[in-house]
Amino acid sequence: MNENMELNYEGVEQQPLHVFTEKAYLDYSMYVILDRALPHIGDGLKPVQRRIIYAMSELGLAATSKHKKSARTVGDVLGKYHPHGDTACYEAMVLMAQEFSYRYPLIDGQGNFGSPDDPKSFAAMRYTESRLSPFAKVLLQELDQGTVDWVANFDGTMQEPSLLPARLPHILLNGTTGIAVGMATDLPPHNLREVAQACILLLDKAKTPLQDLLEHVSGPDYPTEAEIITAPAELRSLYETGNGSIRMRAVFEREDGDVIVTALPHQVSGARVMEQIAQQMLAKKLPMVDDLRDESDHENPTRLVIVPRSNRVDIEALMGHLFATTDLERTYRVNMNMIGTNGRPQVKNLKQILQEWIAFRIATVRRRLQWRLDKVDKRLHVLEGLLIAFLNLDEVIRIVRYEDDPKAELIRTFKISDIQAEAILETRLRHLAKLEEMKIRAEQEELSAEKKDLEKLLGSERRIKTLIKNEILEDAETYGDDRRSPIVSRDAARALDETDLVPSEALTVVLSSKGWVRAAKGHEIDPRSLSYKSGDGFLDMALGKSNQSVVFVDSFGRAYAAPAHSLPSARGQGEPLTGRFKPASGAEFRSCLMGQDDDQFLMSSSHGYGYVCRFADMLTRSKNGKAQISLARGAQLMPVVAVSDYDADQLVSITSAGYIALLDVKSVPRLAKGKGNKIQGIPTKRIRDGEEQVAFVACLAGKQKLVIHSGKKYKTMNLRELEEYRIERGKRGRKLPRGYQNVTAIEVID
Repeated sequence: MNENMELNYEGVEQQPLHVFTEKAYLDYSMYVILDRALPHIGDGLKPVQRRIIYAMSELGLAATSKHKKSARTVGDVLGKYHPHGDTACYEAMVLMAQEFSYRYPLIDGQGNFGSPDDPKSFAAMRYTESRLSPFAKVLLQELDQGTVDWVANFDGTMQEPSLLPARLPHILLNGTTGIAVGMATDLPPHNLREVAQACILLLDKAKTPLQDLLEHVSGPDYPTEAEIITAPAELRSLYETGNGSIRMRAVFEREDGDVIVTALPHQVSGARVMEQIAQQMLAKKLPMVDDLRDESDHENPTRLVIVPRSNRVDIEALMGHLFATTDLERTYRVNMNMIGTNGRPQVKNLKQILQEWIAFRIATVRRRLQWRLDKVDKRLHVLEGLLIAFLNLDEVIRIVRYEDDPKAELIRTFKISDIQAEAILETRLRHLAKLEEMKIRAEQEELSAEKKDLEKLLGSERRIKTLIKNEILEDAETYGDDRRSPIVSRDAARALDETDLVPSEALTVVLSSKGWVRAAKGHEIDPRSLSYKSGDGFLDMALGKSNQSVVFVDSFGRAYAAPAHSLPSARGQGEPLTGRFKPASGAEFRSCLMGQDDDQFLMSSSHGYGYVCRFADMLTRSKNGKAQISLARGAQLMPVVAVSDYDADQLVSITSAGYIALLDVKSVPRLAKGKGNKIQGIPTKRIRDGEEQVAFVACLAGKQKLVIHSGKKYKTMNLRELEEYRIERGKRGRKLPRGYQNVTAIEVID
């Protein structure tokens, strides 16, 4: 009785609940790990798979026999060896028959065994038929040659093999997945020829380093022809540790401008991929794709057609996006966890797996040879007795005819064993001919020679290894094939930015004085003609493309950015920017800008300071914006002005007192953000008292002219005429002519 148990007054055993539950859960865990979820390194099978294969062999369902109903096999498996659910058992059986799931299928199925699009769409077991595949012979060929231990089945009425005597390291060839309690396994499949060469290398030299093995086992080999794009260093780490991941990518080709996907990653459904791409098209996130078709058929199991919108579409960029956003590229976890020959689960590296399997194979072959040697010895023993009988045939006949106990008399007379005497007595009269003696001697010689060979083999480790090598080469020649999953080096897939996925259309963004924004298609719109809310009106506009970003700058000098295509249509009155961003209390939006990353803009303040920055410097994802220009107390943000050529453009600055200054834009520093340098000097006292500040700034390029408005009057000045107002940066400038000193507006014309 367990020390934690005690008997109550009724004689019933009692145990603390925590002790019972802990033991029960541990027992359950070990059962799931050892007898359900993890494969054994010897034959690479889980118990249910092993029982299915064995049951089919017992039913006579060899590769050369007729198919039988799958329900017959499942019934035998459940009734004799595996008392679990029929659905799970049948699903395990179907998996071993699917060519797209198993690299080397163990079962040859007839009927609907599922499809790559839906592996679980197989027909019920009463409709399908099955038999073992030729490859299953690798697992079963030596089963009846004393190679494995036999154990009682679940009810003790029959015997079943504890393992199958695999002639190849099946654990690596087909791989498997499983989830136990507290552990899992994910073994990828490999190419038979590659694994066979690695085994031979280890049989020749047990201390072969892993690096040399990897020259043969270059990576997993899945049943699909999709590419393995995992970096060589990652593959090496995977085989060194037994843990890692494999990345597979679909194969595509170009045909008459269309993209044809011809191979998908392992266990990826073409229908699912089509659905993923179609969803992006419906969401208008894939404007460069015009049409999508699935032309897969019996001759072309995978043929997905992607039709680009035009021949200007960058196919590589498009496919890179699809690889990153759909199952056209997929990652597989690798966890080489298995039950070793010591009966314990362990994550093993490639060399450990091959070494342990080779040890298992050597032990299996020894048992096979010893079993054969025992049979030969037994037969030679019988033949020796038969030969004695033939040499003394008359005496044998007399003993059999006249003695009451012929068996005992034979043993006494000829000094033979019980087995030999039994064999003599069972000999038929027709075998008493003279020719039989010759046959016995011939068989004796043949078996003696075989015995000698067997003893040589069993006495030499080197000879056994040579035998195993020859058998591996023979099986590799019979069942091996070329690698299906090519290992190639590819750049990482990159999803296209949101702006890359938006059609490039001309767009005009309009900002109102109250901070409402909208966007109109085209550049021909007159923003002043749009309707505005009562008390609101036009403030600023920006011309650009729908796939660009728009930057808004507020009165505190903070910049905010939004995708242009996300702005509301100009058919309505737009939406307030305060709904998109979180400006500080009291801040008002003053400017909106559009451009390429390297486009340049002049940021300046009413105190005469400024700098030139790139459009990319103003971009931000923060709803709180980013501090762009530092404004001194009392300073106002001037309208942001575009700079077309930093080295050639001219900057014009005009104060509220009528002072105008002309200087080279390149004299103003280029900064990412900050206060900038003084552009036009205004006496500090006048700024402090609010008597004067910069009122207008403009940039002139090439032959552009400046129009200065003063009330109803205006004056047009070209660069030659403005030259008399040129100053060094930071100087105050000169006064405009009388009558134009009270500037009300300026504009730049071509």
